[in-house]
Amino acid sequence: MVLATNLGFPRIGPMRELKKAVEAYWKSDRSIEERRTLMKAGEDLRAKNWKRQKDAGLDHIPSNDFSFYDQILDMTTLLGLIPSRYDWDGGDVSVDLSFAMARGAQRDGVDVTAMEMTKWYDTNYHYIVPEFEEGMSPKLSHTKIFQEFEQAKEMGILTRPVLIGPATYTFLGKPQYDGFKHEAFVQTLIPVYNEILAGLAERGCTWVQIDEPVFSLDLCPIGQGAIKAAYAKLKKPEGLKVLVATYFESLKDNAELAFGLPVDGIHIDLCRGSGRANTTANDAKKDVEQALSLIGDKKVLSLGVVDGRNIWKNDLADSLSKVEKAVAKIGTDRVFVAPSCSLLHTPVDLASETQMDDELKGWMAYATQKLGELAIIAKGANEGRENIAGELAASNGAQESRKKSPRIHDRAVEERVANITEDMKERKSPFAKRQEVQHKALNLPLYPTTTIGSFPQTLEIRKARSDFKKGVIDEAAYKKAMQNEIKMVVDFQHECDIDVLVHGEPERNDMVEYFGEQLKGFAFSKFGWVQSYGSRCVKPPIIFGDVSRPTPMTVEWSKYAQSCTDKIMKGMLTGPITILQWSFVRDDQPRNDTARQIALAIRDEVADLEKAGIKMIQIDEAAFREGLPLRKADWKEYLDNAVENFRLTSCCVEDETQIHTHMCYSEFNDVIDSIGAMDADVISIECSRSQMELLDAFIEYKYPNEIGPGVYDIHSPRVPSVEEMVDLLEKAKKNLDERQIWVNPDCGLKTRGWPEVKDALKNMVAAAKQMREKSKAAKAA
Repeated sequence: MVLATNLGFPRIGPMRELKKAVEAYWKSDRSIEERRTLMKAGEDLRAKNWKRQKDAGLDHIPSNDFSFYDQILDMTTLLGLIPSRYDWDGGDVSVDLSFAMARGAQRDGVDVTAMEMTKWYDTNYHYIVPEFEEGMSPKLSHTKIFQEFEQAKEMGILTRPVLIGPATYTFLGKPQYDGFKHEAFVQTLIPVYNEILAGLAERGCTWVQIDEPVFSLDLCPIGQGAIKAAYAKLKKPEGLKVLVATYFESLKDNAELAFGLPVDGIHIDLCRGSGRANTTANDAKKDVEQALSLIGDKKVLSLGVVDGRNIWKNDLADSLSKVEKAVAKIGTDRVFVAPSCSLLHTPVDLASETQMDDELKGWMAYATQKLGELAIIAKGANEGRENIAGELAASNGAQESRKKSPRIHDRAVEERVANITEDMKERKSPFAKRQEVQHKALNLPLYPTTTIGSFPQTLEIRKARSDFKKGVIDEAAYKKAMQNEIKMVVDFQHECDIDVLVHGEPERNDMVEYFGEQLKGFAFSKFGWVQSYGSRCVKPPIIFGDVSRPTPMTVEWSKYAQSCTDKIMKGMLTGPITILQWSFVRDDQPRNDTARQIALAIRDEVADLEKAGIKMIQIDEAAFREGLPLRKADWKEYLDNAVENFRLTSCCVEDETQIHTHMCYSEFNDVIDSIGAMDADVISIECSRSQMELLDAFIEYKYPNEIGPGVYDIHSPRVPSVEEMVDLLEKAKKNLDERQIWVNPDCGLKTRGWPEVKDALKNMVAAAKQMREKSKAAKAA
């Protein structure tokens, strides 16, 4: 019988219950009672998730997909690979230790820095990067995976526990010493994996899922050999079967390796491949054919036919065709129906969206609805299409409704895209000339200080926004509340003596959602939350049709902020690639067609800001690196398009107007040429957690434009000292001309509290002033 299975379910809860529980714990005194409350919240969320999947008719339900912060961090604690700075005593890893690793901590008055965080493949989810120190010895150090299996078992649900695979874990980690060899390290993990498998088998487990998205990457022969050798030593206890789950990309040249592993099943992603977010029918057909040619006569083939990273309804007939092809070749008992990847990346339940219009809602499916789709496809494969005729008819109707809806296509937008010219992507002068003009016009000191855009979003700000949306206050009252907040933020920046100011973005709920709310072709959910990292959740906009900008979106706020100061006020925008990456994007046209539409809309906003007297405009492309396809063969097309769209957005201004961009947690080495080609006057990047290592790419490239390497880690509540930030700036100065260097935090300050922000920014300005004094003294000498 074809089984309906799942790879993972959103852990945050329909109303972000996890966020609320975790943040309440962080704010508490962390007593035993408070810890019990947190653990109980986790138990309740897991139980509801398991019941939801059981009620949907799933045959394999995952466990250990829940985490209070991050599943990679949980794998680190499970393996006992705790960096030495946390003074771990070698016992069972506590939740407080996990949080310290993720967020940093203070111990005996000494700051202990957080572990590095970066993007999970090409998603907007962030994971805590494992650190591999010399002499580390993996050992089973956490019982979470067993506890959660037992909890579900007590409910009468035999789950399929999920583990991050040894290869993926090893290749995503960061060695802390010279001479580290991945092929040797992965071998040291296998005994612990074997111990975990044995422990699960003893508890009655019959299937385990080992996630290996590393198969989506280009693997060298040494890497492939290391994986093969590691799995050769994996010991499966009698009665326990192992499914290796690959996702985010087609297997391609890694297919023989994957299907040759000594395991019982392989999962493949049929929704993303060849560098595309939505795989073409031809690509999916090839992937199925390749899998069937390699599957052999015993292994199970798990088909990821329901998109785990988007919110559109599944084309049930098309998905069923893929499953039927596999069944015809290997039989019903060897085929699983599954989402393409964990449903972590989708919102929980569309039923919560009671205020969404029926037409749009009729095109969509959240995680809960995707469970139903999986069950329907499995039923069709087992019982025949005639037994799901009603469901197939409804699915076909939804697909046709989207194609024919007049809400989708806008002839004026399509004509404007068709008339884009090359000169629209070029600044009037090269950077060297622009820099000279800008330095005279802006008259800033060495090491100019600024922030990335947002300031803390207080309860008062959120209440005002909520009251306005509910009609409790009118537009005038809301506008006044936001202006008061902007004035307060500007006054604080004056107090700090920051050089280039921002308005703090109190009116913005999210850096993407805010713009999407004002762009035609976008729609919004009320409960479409997905996890970004830890307790941070985002509510991605939904791009369903052609995109345009009916009216200015930020000009009024920027003009008011500029009226509050004689200093330079930076206009703040989000770039086209980031808006695209952080939205649920229509899948009925190429993504770059949508990106160009967004670029033209933001271009109009850039032009209007300049006309309003804003001399500095930041266009954030936090997701630039994140959108990079996982296979290098697909990089050029993406990067060329991404650069083109940024330039299309930014190249409408005069030389005097300084264009900034910002990029978040990423490895830049692979894309530095393209970052250079974007030709932003100033780029700010994350650098503090990596101790300026991420700056190396810009140094080796000899990046000619100006750069703000972040000196303050905003993802941690700790306040860095002046000395710490001076040390980071000294590292930057060793390889950059000091006229290139800006001083700023790593990212926006929206998620932080005011007390820590005030102290940290005052220290940051003091650090910049120390650097100026050192420069002055050096020149005098």
